Amino acid sequence: MIAVLRASMSGLYSAVGSHRFLCQQGFRPLHDRLAGEGLAVSPDTPGSAAAAIVFATRSRSDSLGAVAEALALVPPGAVVAVTGARTDGIDALMRQIGSVMPLDGRMSKAHGRVFHFRRPVQLPTEVESWAADHALRPNAAGFMTGPGMFSPDHPDPGSERLASHAQGRLGGAVADLGAGWGWLAARLLATNPEIATLDLHEAEARALEAARRNVTDPRASFHWSDVTRLTGSGYDWVVSNPPFHRGRAAEPELGVSFITAAARLLKPAGSLLLVANRSLPYEATLARVFRSVTPLAEDEAYKVIEAKRPVTARSG
Repeated sequence: MIAVLRASMSGLYSAVGSHRFLCQQGFRPLHDRLAGEGLAVSPDTPGSAAAAIVFATRSRSDSLGAVAEALALVPPGAVVAVTGARTDGIDALMRQIGSVMPLDGRMSKAHGRVFHFRRPVQLPTEVESWAADHALRPNAAGFMTGPGMFSPDHPDPGSERLASHAQGRLGGAVADLGAGWGWLAARLLATNPEIATLDLHEAEARALEAARRNVTDPRASFHWSDVTRLTGSGYDWVVSNPPFHRGRAAEPELGVSFITAAARLLKPAGSLLLVANRSLPYEATLARVFRSVTPLAEDEAYKVIEAKRPVTARSG
């Protein structure tokens, strides 16, 4: 079997035969797309494989960590291929790997590159460093985080603003949509004793793993979720610092999908607390799916908004 780490959509699977691949993908929406194509896919790295393919990410540390994982699961002499976009740094990654292991070949493709090499019997010491750099570790505030996560070195300033406006206000059943590595959830639980339950919904399995280690309050539960597909109507409060990037360009529709998900998930009298970059145009969507929208704060960078009584909820 061929292991595919950080797997992405590709015509390779059908060309070679989907049954020959074991895919690892920790981002829930992409994981579900791969599964929908009939591929064997898991958020976890396979235990062993005859060969491996690594789809490089925008994080150099994450990509090198994936290469270290690939080398650990294939036998000596096995082929490891790495592919990625030039805009995401694939050429620099190739040079770094090629400086410690001989490359067997390389090929340019559209705006990207593919290169491959064979696993040596004795791994270079640098590979151990790549694995160590990718491991979860405490940041300056003592929270476990890792490369490739959102704002791993410190709490995001938007989340800090949201937490300050949520302090002492939340109670009952609460959801954190896009919980990341858990700083906001930990702060909400520490400053809102009336919270009965707090569900952390996060699409990145690795960030959710970190959140499990950072949030130890028994009121918390953890859900590997594609927030945009969640349904239900059981929360008294939803809080969110929604993502607005998938690639390099801003994609406000991501935040819009989080807002509409919040409206679906709230009870008829429930409320959303949202923080967003000041420039993001969410007000029209908020006015469409909530009966009451109140700006709580705005500065040169961020805005905090409270929206009450979702239109999509059934009023009693």
